[in-house]
Amino acid sequence: MSGNLQLLAGTLARAKRENRAALIAGMTAGFPTVDEGIAAIQAILNNGADIVEVGLPHSDPVLDGPVIQAAGDIALRGGVRIADVIRTVREAYQATGKPVLVMSYWNPIDRYGAERFSRELAGAGGAGCIVPDLPVQESALWRESAARHSLATVFVAAPSTTDERLRELAAAGTGFVYASSLMGVTGVRETLSTAASSLVRRIRSTTELPVCVGVGISDAAQAAQVAGFADGVIVASALVKAILGASDAAAGAATVAELTAELSRATHRQGD
Repeated sequence: MSGNLQLLAGTLARAKRENRAALIAGMTAGFPTVDEGIAAIQAILNNGADIVEVGLPHSDPVLDGPVIQAAGDIALRGGVRIADVIRTVREAYQATGKPVLVMSYWNPIDRYGAERFSRELAGAGGAGCIVPDLPVQESALWRESAARHSLATVFVAAPSTTDERLRELAAAGTGFVYASSLMGVTGVRETLSTAASSLVRRIRSTTELPVCVGVGISDAAQAAQVAGFADGVIVASALVKAILGASDAAAGAATVAELTAELSRATHRQGD
């Protein structure tokens, strides 16, 4: 049984003590290949990311924008399997000792088996799972399996989420609450939605869990803006895009390392 739910909580608490937001970086497993993806994730964790979310590629990524979709397509064409995602978690955790989450749609987990997935994720050192399309009222099977293996269950709240539903997901979730900064799919955007800070305030009125903001955070300036009001800053598409645009895997790893360092510096609040 994994104690990495506690590691996740401790990581977020340490960032708060240090007067900064935690940097949560996302990267698709198996992209560009399994080994190259692992190298990229380790570069991210070694250059300032506090936590990483490993994306489980899915054939019907309805909530993902074109950047994450492209990475998922590459991974799926390369034959990535859930075993490769678990291996990615294991190697990232063993190399860095930092919390590693999986970001997945519910269908692949359900087909694999919630108990089997939870057991293998915990055995690999994983800290939990973000399942953006799993409604709270249909989540009991997953939450029971996750709890047995000391895994966090992170729910996603959107600006359109009602106050009643916010209370439900905050009560059911563990680790932190993922606040989507805007309606729509993931992706790089030039400006940050003004709805994010309002959503964070609404979530905080329902729970003492940390609130981390993602979707649409593209650069250090936007990360700094979010760090001013959230407990964590979640960046995925910008990092994936850097690898998509790189000439080779080594260049991609170097580029994401540099971008991660910039983002990490931006999460330190003014005066720190």
